[in-house]
Amino acid sequence: MHNKLQGERSRINVKRDLLLMMLALSFMSILTAGCAANGESAGQADYEETKNMVIDILNTDDGKKALKEVMKDKEIKQAIVLDEQAVTETIQTTLTSEKGKEFWKKAFEDPEFAESYAKSMRTEHEKLMKSLMNDPDYQKMLMGVMNDPEMQKTLQEAMKSQEFRKHLQKVIDETLSSPLYKAKIEDTLLKAAEEAGKQGQGGGS
Repeated sequence: MHNKLQGERSRINVKRDLLLMMLALSFMSILTAGCAANGESAGQADYEETKNMVIDILNTDDGKKALKEVMKDKEIKQAIVLDEQAVTETIQTTLTSEKGKEFWKKAFEDPEFAESYAKSMRTEHEKLMKSLMNDPDYQKMLMGVMNDPEMQKTLQEAMKSQEFRKHLQKVIDETLSSPLYKAKIEDTLLKAAEEAGKQGQGGGS
């Protein structure tokens, strides 16, 4: 029984290590394959195959568990902190290169990749937008954009579209159904009632 458990654990560890290796190799491969494609059919096929492999792995429970295990490792965390500057510089150099731009252009033309990326970065995007909205320079720039005649014309046309109206109605319905929104409305009404009561008492005395 003991030997059987050890054998099972050994198989699980091997499976996990293989999965981690595949994740690492696949992530590196998708970057190199995308940059090396340069419009060639063979390169494009490698890129598509590797990209689909990465997406499939990341969408599995084993893939998610493996990533969590990697990020919990103290040595991995330390290595990430120590190499953060080098990684940042490498990413910036890669993104600004012509091959890097071509890779991301191809990647975001794929709806599945774009959707996966958007979902993974949603929280960070929300934090960034909240931070920008409090920045005076960004507010000034945004006002300049919104006051541009061409932008106003584009927004007006978009707001008249049927799709925008459906989206707006959905947002309104979701907002009104939100427990947080209901709590805020209730709190506002209670405060308004209290203020009205105080004014009534003050006027009657």
